[in-house]
Amino acid sequence: DTSINKEYVCQIRAINHIELRSLERGYLQKIFVDEGQHVKQGQPMFQIMPLVYQAEMEKSKADVEYAEIEYQNTKTLSDKNIVSQQELALSKAKLDREIADLKLSQTRLGLTSIKAPFSGIMDKFQARLGSLLEEGELLTTLSDNSKLWVYFNVPEAEYLDYAARIKKEGPQKVKLLMANNEIFNHDGVFETIEADFNNETGNIAFRATFPNPEGILRHGETGTILLPSHIKNALLIPQEATFDILDKKFVFVVDEKGVIHANQITVGLEMPHIYT
Repeated sequence: DTSINKEYVCQIRAINHIELRSLERGYLQKIFVDEGQHVKQGQPMFQIMPLVYQAEMEKSKADVEYAEIEYQNTKTLSDKNIVSQQELALSKAKLDREIADLKLSQTRLGLTSIKAPFSGIMDKFQARLGSLLEEGELLTTLSDNSKLWVYFNVPEAEYLDYAARIKKEGPQKVKLLMANNEIFNHDGVFETIEADFNNETGNIAFRATFPNPEGILRHGETGTILLPSHIKNALLIPQEATFDILDKKFVFVVDEKGVIHANQITVGLEMPHIYT
C-alpha cells in the first residue's frame, strides 16, 4: 500500500476581496489609512468633503421643524373644528415628507465617510488626497485574508473518483505547495465543486479552504495543490531499474531458473524516482 500526491496548479483567492468606491461626488478630503495596512471592521478609511451634504442636512432639519410647527397649529385648529380633517391630513403628509428628506440627507452625508466593511488588508490607492471623485469612482480594494479559497481544475475521470471518495469518506484534506517550493504550514479542506464542466478543457473547478492566521498568503498568488491518492497492493519499481525501447518500457526479470528476461511494463502512475 502506498500514497501519492497528485499535483494541480491553483489560484489563491481571499475569502473576501472587494472594491471600495465613492458613492457620492466630491473632493477627497482625508485619508486615514495607508497602502498595505491592516484595518479593522468599522475603521474610518476615507472622508469625502461633506460641506454641501452637511448644509443640505441642516436645511432639511429646519424644514422638519417648520413642518412640525405647522402641523401642530393645524391640529389645534382641527380639534376646534376650525379646519377640516383633510387639511390636517395634508399637513401631516407634508411633515412626513420633510422627515423623509431629512433621512435622505443624513444618509447622503453618511456616504461621505467610508469605513471598512470588514477587517482586512488595504491595496494601493487609486485616488490621492484632494482628488475630485466622481460617483462610483474606485478608491482601493480590501482583502480579508484570514481564510483563503484555492481553486484548481480536475479532469473528468479524476473528478468521478474524488466524488465517490468524498461521498464515502467525507471532506478530504489537501496541502499547498507555495511558489517557493515550500509546503504551506496549514492543511486545507477540499469543500466544494463547481456545477459545470468546461466543455473546452474537460475540467471542472474544485475549491479548497485554507486558514491563514499568520497572513503569509495573499489574494492573487499561485501555487500547487497536493491531493493525496491512496493505492492498495501497488507494485513499485525504481525508475533506474527500467529501460526504454522506442515508446515502451521494460525491466529485467529473473525467472525460477535464474535466467534473465526483459519484460514490458505498463506504468500506471509516476512518482519521484518510482513507477507503479
